[in-house]
Amino acid sequence: MATAGSAVGLGNIWKFPYIAGENGGGAFLIVYLICVLIFGLPLLMTEFIIGKKSGKSAFGAFQALRKNKKWQWLSWCCMLTAIIIMGFYFVVTGWCFHYVVAAVTHSFKGLDTGAFSEHFTSLVNNGGSMFAYSLLAVLLTAIVLWFDVNKGIERMSKILMPLLLLMMVLMAGRVLMLPDSNIGMKFFFQADFLKINPQTVLAAMGQSFFSLSIGMGAIITYGAYMPANQNISATSLQVVVLDTLVAVFAGLIIFPAVFAFGVDPAEGPQLVFVVLPAIFEQMSFAWFSGILFFGLLCVAAVTSTISLMEVAVAFLTEATEKTKHPLNRHKSVLVISAIVLVMVAFNGISLTNDGTWLCWEGKNFFDWSDMLSANIFMPLNAFAMALFVGWFMDKKDVRNQFGKQDSWLYRIGAIYLPLVRFLIPLAILAIFLNGLGIL
Repeated sequence: MATAGSAVGLGNIWKFPYIAGENGGGAFLIVYLICVLIFGLPLLMTEFIIGKKSGKSAFGAFQALRKNKKWQWLSWCCMLTAIIIMGFYFVVTGWCFHYVVAAVTHSFKGLDTGAFSEHFTSLVNNGGSMFAYSLLAVLLTAIVLWFDVNKGIERMSKILMPLLLLMMVLMAGRVLMLPDSNIGMKFFFQADFLKINPQTVLAAMGQSFFSLSIGMGAIITYGAYMPANQNISATSLQVVVLDTLVAVFAGLIIFPAVFAFGVDPAEGPQLVFVVLPAIFEQMSFAWFSGILFFGLLCVAAVTSTISLMEVAVAFLTEATEKTKHPLNRHKSVLVISAIVLVMVAFNGISLTNDGTWLCWEGKNFFDWSDMLSANIFMPLNAFAMALFVGWFMDKKDVRNQFGKQDSWLYRIGAIYLPLVRFLIPLAILAIFLNGLGIL
């Protein structure tokens, strides 16, 4: 559940609907599910294997398993990816905190869809307020990491993740009773295969990595905390199923409401923050429903920011361990928090009317951070990790991570190794080069 809490977050509820909306709905959903099955599940196992076998964070794992520093570059790539993601992820988490406050103060009462859109635009352009909410999210994450990350995340996730899923099921049931919701259902589940192109496949692969926290070192770090008797296959399968369920339920909530309220499904990053408040206004106990859902969304976001920052904190602690000025956990939390706040400021400013100086080639700093992390760094990191486990780790060590030889889970290892040695690296490389227009 702790790893599911890392995976389940804004990637499922905020990002998945708007990426699906921009890429054809049902067509994207099919490609996404294929990517989760072919890439997501095996690569989640890959990071668990690296972390569990080494007992180290992303910094020390590759060196511990190969007894040399040739793979240290991949550790730094994971660190860089986590920092880039945190820069814009904390901005979105700040939006969630704002919406909790807005729900508590009845700010949404009587507003229509157009007014919700104006509210979001006003929020984004208020750089000071947005930074304050993002700062609150950074502080809460830092406080959790200051103490016992293992027990704290587990206790919180076991209660709040199922509660979030239950709330989403109730919301989906209410949304399906709205007028024209069937149009949204068709958009989300009826595939137009003519809308599938190289960019759709690249977006689906990047989204599957982003949603499952693959390619940034978070799962390696969580794998290092795994008990020796915990089965990697079963854990990975549970995380993937829960993560995918939340993404699909997010689509079930968003797209019927999108067409019921006359919103463009390709609205972009603001889609969820325009549609969800409008849904709550149609529900009984709208005030309580809005507070509960956005509160749970904040929790889901923070469980993900905890895993992201834990990558960087564990990395910095281990990287400075043998230097003249080693940083303990507390000092590492302070240093990483300061770096993240600088990235948050750049991302937040780039979204305001005064942030045009942070725009290049039609994309602002926020969009570039999102695109570079999900579509470039995470796939390339995952590509390298698959090669590392498939070709450079001892095959017996890999197979032994799948449990006892007489179990059906152990047999997954026989399928797993050919996947990470051949199919996954070649497929990632082909999709990546195709999406960039090189192949």
